[in-house]
Amino acid sequence: MLSWGAASGRALRWASGRAPARGLRASPRARTAMPSWVIDRYGSNEVLRFTRDMVFPIIHFPNEVIIKVHAASLNPIDLSMRSGYGATALNMKRDPLKLKTGETEFPLTLGRDVSGVVMECGLGVSYFKPGDEVWAAIPPWKQGTLSEFVVASGNEVSFKPKCLSHTEAAALPYVGLTAWSALNQVGGLNQSNCSGKRVLILGASGGVGTFAVQLMKAWDAHVTAVCSHDASTLVKKLGADDVVDYKSRNLEEQLKTLPLFDFILDNVGGSNEKWALDRLKKWSGATYVTLVTPFLINMDKLGVADGMLQTGVTVGSKTLKHLLKGVHYRWAFFMPSGPNLDEIAELVDSGKIQPVIDEVFSFSEVPKAFLKLEGGHARGKTVINVISRQ
Repeated sequence: MLSWGAASGRALRWASGRAPARGLRASPRARTAMPSWVIDRYGSNEVLRFTRDMVFPIIHFPNEVIIKVHAASLNPIDLSMRSGYGATALNMKRDPLKLKTGETEFPLTLGRDVSGVVMECGLGVSYFKPGDEVWAAIPPWKQGTLSEFVVASGNEVSFKPKCLSHTEAAALPYVGLTAWSALNQVGGLNQSNCSGKRVLILGASGGVGTFAVQLMKAWDAHVTAVCSHDASTLVKKLGADDVVDYKSRNLEEQLKTLPLFDFILDNVGGSNEKWALDRLKKWSGATYVTLVTPFLINMDKLGVADGMLQTGVTVGSKTLKHLLKGVHYRWAFFMPSGPNLDEIAELVDSGKIQPVIDEVFSFSEVPKAFLKLEGGHARGKTVINVISRQ
């Protein structure tokens, strides 16, 4: 660990002697409530509230598991969700048929990352059993991980890397799956086609950026990382071939002095999109993927139907515009996936990926952790030890 301040994997694990679970394994004693950090309305940090009476999660579907949370971590989406970002789309996902008349999403638990131990398994879960050490990234429409326990679908969960503690493991799932989605599932990059490709990563010192740098180097790409000067040492340690300080002088002008790129991952957005695609090799299959999209904002502002329509028009027009100029333009999003976490775990255990942790907080310090994240310029992840002494 650096401290700063697949389905095939499942098959291998089954074959290696892990006994599959059969049926539901109940807890030794019934629980109806648990400690949790929740919000009862959207707003700034004062809306965070600690309670010992959060409803204990239960298994509703046969493919679900209940995980005892040992460690969690915060991501920028937690700050955004605390303020109400994406509420329209997420509430539609939580109750698409609007059957829960008069109910709201509150009290809502934030937190997407979890590393912990399986406590109960649904009847359809055959690859985990109580006592297994696992990690996962919980989708944002579900109750989060800043609790003693969390429920997850079995296909969102993976065995924790053996070489990591729970504190270290909690730093990786959400950022890892977000980067994996952008680079592999949307961008089409993989271990067999990356060798020698020139990859530019904008915003290389945050959670997604530090993971992306390591993944691209594991796949033998040439990586140019953009970050501030005070993060350059960290990014170089992660393997970046070239590091560009966006604060020293105009970033576009600095990048013009370098050869063109085969792939650009944009974690920053803003004005970068206006010029970044000009730094791609034309008519060669070069691709720009951004993780900064207006999808959820459009739905918050315009409603579900008009928001989706506006989003479709925007991405369609931009894709066509840039395709006519000889480059591919794509949007990417976090996608939960246990099989992809299996592949990430293999990279971690082989020493090719390591967690980058900015600071660790205790469970009682969750509001302080949010303020830390809100301050920006993090060098890696903000981790919460739900159980102390990980």
